[in-house]
Amino acid sequence: MGKTEAARAMATVLGARLIRLQCYEGIDLAHAAYEWNYARQLLHIRLLGEADDRARAERDIFGEEFLLRRPLLDAIDNHDTVPPVLLIDEIDRSDEEFEAFLLELLADFAISIPELGTVRAERPPLVVLTGNRTREVHDALKRRCLYHWIDYPDLEREVAIVRVRAPGVSERLARQVTRVVQRLRGMDLYKLPGVSETVDWARALAALGSDPADPAAMRETLGAAVKYQEDLEQAATAIAEAAS
Repeated sequence: MGKTEAARAMATVLGARLIRLQCYEGIDLAHAAYEWNYARQLLHIRLLGEADDRARAERDIFGEEFLLRRPLLDAIDNHDTVPPVLLIDEIDRSDEEFEAFLLELLADFAISIPELGTVRAERPPLVVLTGNRTREVHDALKRRCLYHWIDYPDLEREVAIVRVRAPGVSERLARQVTRVVQRLRGMDLYKLPGVSETVDWARALAALGSDPADPAAMRETLGAAVKYQEDLEQAATAIAEAAS
């Protein structure tokens, strides 16, 4: 929740549009920047008829009305009063080839489209890159970024986050769930629960009318916070200790 939410908060404070690019293994230019709408292009060629010359057909089908704008092009070629916030989420999930393309794009805030020319940003977007340390990001990209580590919040701040994100959760239940989650983060779990799991767990218990939550209800809803079978036994221990 923290990293992505930082970009959303920035966009809200600035009154800017948020444009999100979710990275994944195998992401390429067509999914990140732009691609041509081939189905519409073929249909347009057929409608032109045989009497029209080839040069005109090629000129017509490579107009902007046939261009599918993906997040990167949308952010670069913007006409917003306030520059948009471009969230490039989980950059470390992409491969090195895409990272190299992204490095070049962010250096000039420009995208080259062979059929149309180079599109340059009149108002460069504010860019937020997030990562989960799935792999090391190249130093050249890091060098162009202001690095900021978002750690888990302390107890009071996390309780406040739960109350804001889940208004139906009482102060007492929010504090109870947060204490258990923070105890879980001190264990050697395969996947530590994040703030979003704290919110989800508190919502689940509130929906069941369990306030305060008894150990049985917490164990039944444990899947909201713990996502691996190997972690369930340790998590159950934390619940028992919190109840004692």
